[in-house]
Amino acid sequence: MLKNSSVNIIGAGLAGCEAAYFLAQNKIHVNLFEMKSIKKTPAQKLNSLAELVCSNSLKSTEPLSASGLLKYELSQLNCFLLKVAKNNKVESGMALSVDREKFSNAVTEEIKNNKYINFIEKIVDDIDWSKPTIIATGPLCDDKLFKAISLKIGIDNCYFYDAIAPIVSVDSIDMSRAFWANRYDKGGNDYLNCWLNKKEYEIFVNELVNAKCATLHQFEKLKVFESCMPIEVLAKRGERSLRFGPMKPVGLSKHVSEEKPYAIVQLRKENLQATCLNMVGFQTNLLFSEQKRVFSLIPALKNAEFLRYGTMHRNSYINAPKCLNQYSQLKKFPNVFVAGQISGVEGYVESIASGLLCAINMLLYLKGEDLISFPRTTCIGALINYIAFSDDKNFQPMNANYGIIYCDKQIVDKNIKKQYIFDNSMNEIKKIKEKLNGKLI
Repeated sequence: MLKNSSVNIIGAGLAGCEAAYFLAQNKIHVNLFEMKSIKKTPAQKLNSLAELVCSNSLKSTEPLSASGLLKYELSQLNCFLLKVAKNNKVESGMALSVDREKFSNAVTEEIKNNKYINFIEKIVDDIDWSKPTIIATGPLCDDKLFKAISLKIGIDNCYFYDAIAPIVSVDSIDMSRAFWANRYDKGGNDYLNCWLNKKEYEIFVNELVNAKCATLHQFEKLKVFESCMPIEVLAKRGERSLRFGPMKPVGLSKHVSEEKPYAIVQLRKENLQATCLNMVGFQTNLLFSEQKRVFSLIPALKNAEFLRYGTMHRNSYINAPKCLNQYSQLKKFPNVFVAGQISGVEGYVESIASGLLCAINMLLYLKGEDLISFPRTTCIGALINYIAFSDDKNFQPMNANYGIIYCDKQIVDKNIKKQYIFDNSMNEIKKIKEKLNGKLI
């Protein structure tokens, strides 16, 4: 089948770009479709590809964290986007955060200048189901296309809401009520910490839970993914919920001489120059005017200039356990693979991993070779097995985490167990590289 084969990839986000680059490196011609120059989704701002919309952080690089393990696996597999991310990183302690515009521009340049990639600016409203295809539209898939996909595979719509955090100008922050530091002094002084005393915190929480939110369409039932919970929804769970969540004051007390912080808001660098900062964990659906009013109650942000307000939008995904197998291949259409957040993985790096997995198996499919199933003892394999074999009645998108990674030994000590999982994963990835025999260019 390989002779004169080409692959259609729908969507030039993280998963789509990773898949396109891998196939192009293996001299497979790709038609990469992207609609954002014609029609942007509510979350998109840039004209370039592989845009990071909610945050500029790709999470932890610590090898014994699930997110760190996933990055180590991808590094061993010569992941394209991970290399670009490292080349455009901004300091954020043990996390991999990037200058989102430079990252996106670098990806765009590589993709558009690749002779094996035919970049097509077009709104795709249906799939050519007869051709090798990777669906990588992301969670903000065009409505017409998502309906067409749903009708073809016979699956009802699934969706959840996602929220974006505000960005503020660093020059507008009152630095007398903020300090640069990482919790427990891990890494450099990469986060700006805006502290509140008990009274300030109580006033803030009271105003937050009573603030007005943007109106959602009445026909859309609110179903929020837990890790993207709007700050105002979390606050309504109890007065102390924020102090045990995004505003926890632990590991930073020694940096404040006047009094011990009762709560802290952390801001993360959005660009290399650190001229704009993202409010970590402050995804929100408040009206813009209410965001300005309520978030300005944080003493350091009393005169803050908001460069971007938080927003909330619908994220769409398919009911993967009903229609995908362990290769991220549609059961009804073996020539079609589904990558990224529309498949049910949640998170930037998870989407990249999904795109790479689909591209690897698409290449094997075109060559008529056996597809590769990553074992559950790896983070990549655990994610794909989760979305393929979960309870289809209660399926929810999933981030990388240790709860889904299989460990074949009973180990009580958590750190020893994580080290065992890491070592075992690296051995499994090595075996997969050997099977691929030079395809990881």
